[in-house]
Amino acid sequence: MELKNSYNIASALTRMAEKIPDSPAILFPIGRDASGKQRYETTTYQELNAASDRVAAGLVASGIETGMKAALMVKPSMEFFALTFGLFKAGIVPVLVDPGMGVKSLRVCLDEAEPDAFIGIPKAHVARIVLGWGKKSIRKQVTVGKRWFWGGLTLEDVRKAGELASASGGYLAPAVGEDDLAAIVFTSGSTGIPKGARYTHGNFMAQVDLIAQTYRIEPGEIDLPTFPLFALFDPALGMTTVIPEMDFSKPGQVDPRNIIEPVQEFGITNMFGSPALLNRVSRYGVEHQVELPTLNRIISAGAPVPAVVLERCETMLREGAQIFTPYGATESLPVASIGSGEILRETRALTDQGKGVCIGRPVEGVEVEIIAIRDDAIENWSDDLRVKAGEIGEFVVVGPQVTKAYHNRDASTVLAKIQRGDGKIMHRMGDVGYFDEAGRMWFCGRKSHRVVTENGPMFTIPCEAVFNVHAAVFRTALVGVERGGKVIPVLCVEREAAENAGVAAGLSDDALREELLALGRAYAHTAPIERILFHKAFPVDIRHNSKIFREKLAIWADKNLR
Repeated sequence: MELKNSYNIASALTRMAEKIPDSPAILFPIGRDASGKQRYETTTYQELNAASDRVAAGLVASGIETGMKAALMVKPSMEFFALTFGLFKAGIVPVLVDPGMGVKSLRVCLDEAEPDAFIGIPKAHVARIVLGWGKKSIRKQVTVGKRWFWGGLTLEDVRKAGELASASGGYLAPAVGEDDLAAIVFTSGSTGIPKGARYTHGNFMAQVDLIAQTYRIEPGEIDLPTFPLFALFDPALGMTTVIPEMDFSKPGQVDPRNIIEPVQEFGITNMFGSPALLNRVSRYGVEHQVELPTLNRIISAGAPVPAVVLERCETMLREGAQIFTPYGATESLPVASIGSGEILRETRALTDQGKGVCIGRPVEGVEVEIIAIRDDAIENWSDDLRVKAGEIGEFVVVGPQVTKAYHNRDASTVLAKIQRGDGKIMHRMGDVGYFDEAGRMWFCGRKSHRVVTENGPMFTIPCEAVFNVHAAVFRTALVGVERGGKVIPVLCVEREAAENAGVAAGLSDDALREELLALGRAYAHTAPIERILFHKAFPVDIRHNSKIFREKLAIWADKNLR
């Protein structure tokens, strides 16, 4: 299938199939042999391209036409990749949601997205019917696997329809423009109901270019993505994808061996891992003296990566290789980036003192402004919105990868976007921070998470960092609780596992509370924290297991203070 222009993100797959048809595009785990060695199903670029061609032609032949939206709820698999690239090729807009976001959120998201079709595994179809997902808009169903009572087509039906359409010359891939809608990608929902960011084909292509130039990724590299959506960029970057054996909804519980073994077996050069996953893998790596000399880089996103995790990861890498932590969001990624070398040798000490987390300099081609913190909408840009140098404000970004709107969430779009005089859309990140004298960005937390007391705002990241240095602490979360008409700061603490806390594991909660209060009194910005509560396991996002749901913790803290 020939794509008419290069704006379609799937055109990269077609080019790779022409350039290196027999090279492996994806290696997918299919179980272990008698000796316990992991076996993989290998799909070449030519095979993946042909499979997605059949899907594209078959979907259109089956009545799911160009311009329609299709909710995609399929587990990471070869079918997932063929379907996603097939949807892009056909100009059908995939609606991408995390199944683990919760029943209520899923229903709201699918109602807002108004998909015309639903493509999913049997379990997803059962949930769709029982819970009423998208019942007002869905008219076409495709089952990946065995179809039960709900009717519609199977993926095999779609493939057969695609083969017939292609054989008769009856299908021609549509042309798509830079500003045409490519996908609706939902946020993780760490600050409320997830929102669907409207990605254009131009946004995707710009994102690929920025990732390639920022991290100097070369064609021929081998990638181990532990977040499936990131793997969709690999063909555009010329990388072979090796999918690890893991539960992608629980990266923080991964078996470290299932990450380390493929890195060593295939000579992986690039790896993506959330902070929770890297924490687990690096502990194992240090304990077993693991070396991963083929890795050029590890990329981690979803939340700030603790310096101690970066330090452990570095022990496994060869000299010169780093862990990079890009800053961004579903609506705009990447915005800035920094390497572990600079963090560990320059910014770590300042973070521990409560200065925030350094997230690096803006990537080339992306503009970042910092505006005064406010919660209302800003329709048009004005230079007087900027804060003074060094002052904490909200990050606002402009760049070709920045999405322009949320789907069917006009109120959220108005709050998040600013029109600039040159016609460009500026995105309010919802994060607060500042620039230092070296032009580096420092992250101080989510705007909505700031605790506004009678003495002024308290920002989560600078406050929490002071307490996170304690050996008995895994992580902390600052929340606000109203008492007597005033908001008081409360520090929620998740203790470090006993086997990792050393002698500090023996501290009682009361003793640890006193030591933490003493740490807080050493700094002016944490001295007001007088109430500390211990929580067994913080609620976190399903996507990365790293973003703390502070809204839920605030409700919990309110009840426990009573």
